[in-house]
Amino acid sequence: IIGNVNKAMATVGEPRAAAEKSDKVTVSLKPAGNAPLLKQRKFLVECTRTIGWLIQWLKKNLKCEPDETVFVYVAQSFAPPPDQDMGTLHECYGAGDKLILHYCKTPAWG
Repeated sequence: IIGNVNKAMATVGEPRAAAEKSDKVTVSLKPAGNAPLLKQRKFLVECTRTIGWLIQWLKKNLKCEPDETVFVYVAQSFAPPPDQDMGTLHECYGAGDKLILHYCKTPAWG
């Protein structure tokens, strides 16, 4: 389901072509509640990637058990639907040049 993580998500500091700039959004992931910290918290993500994809990626990188759930929140207030794409979220709720999302393993807001 999830492709190569290195291809799907790159560090913010990597150089990129000007044409790619509008195709990706900087996502800042912040833990909430009992969620463990990620070693890297800022990523470039393709605008077409969805929240559902991000949840699966987080479950893999947080080494969650198959029955564990990861919740993702925008603006510390609501959980976007799994089919919502990152580009639209960034347009509506982006803070400057990045989209700030919080993640946790238990329901927190909304």
